[in-house]
Amino acid sequence: MADTVNGLLREAAAHADPESRHEAEVLLAHALGKDRAWLFAHADSVPDAQAQGRFRDLLAARQGGEPLAYLLGRRGFWTLDLEVNPAVLIPRMETELLVELALARIPQGSGLRIADLGTGSGAIALAIASERPACRVLATDASSAALTVARANAARLGMANVEFAQGNWCAPLAGKRFDLIVSNPPYIAAGDPHLGQGDLRFEPGAALASGVDGLDAIREIVQNAPSHLVAGGALLLEHGNGQGDAVRRLLLELGFADARTWQDLEGRDRVSGGSIRV
Repeated sequence: MADTVNGLLREAAAHADPESRHEAEVLLAHALGKDRAWLFAHADSVPDAQAQGRFRDLLAARQGGEPLAYLLGRRGFWTLDLEVNPAVLIPRMETELLVELALARIPQGSGLRIADLGTGSGAIALAIASERPACRVLATDASSAALTVARANAARLGMANVEFAQGNWCAPLAGKRFDLIVSNPPYIAAGDPHLGQGDLRFEPGAALASGVDGLDAIREIVQNAPSHLVAGGALLLEHGNGQGDAVRRLLLELGFADARTWQDLEGRDRVSGGSIRV
């Protein structure tokens, strides 16, 4: 029967390449409120007309390029399941390197003060807070819509050691000092053709592009962060491949010591950072 679970998946496969079979399964499970295992155990079940309509709408949106994470409203990051929508960037696995480097600087049981600038969905702040519950984490964003998402994620995950503040980069840190500041700011050059491709077409532009060379936000953070770090405190920034040299120069020019760049699993520049001299 065409409208069985298996029939709907076959219908989807007829309009897409074989690699999209998995996504079709994920979307159908989402439309039915089930998991993928249920689909295989109930291949001959006939979903009701409303569920079939939801599935076909989701499939059409995905075939139109809309990111799977936005259609599902969820994305996994670190050990967390995060709610996401078009107000925030989709958390990506590469950013987990920034979390790993941050955690390496935070001893277990320590009550260090951490700031995450441009938190978006809260991915970085919540990942750090989940691993270091004794720390106090301040997550900031200029977007009130993004903070709504981040706050909802923190509440759903029961993260009581994270606070939120609205403002651009270091502005919400006024009068405060931290042991560690982390950020995944926009770092794509304005006009970069990648902004018109793939998922990036649907993500918030202000969270992706930053000036003609992509470094405007990073310059602002590096310039202002020292006045919000304790002696020995550190700054860690995610950035694009090929930007490591420029970011290290900025760090050194503004008084950071031990400036270095770390590569991701693909061997690409991904994170740079430095510390305030004691």
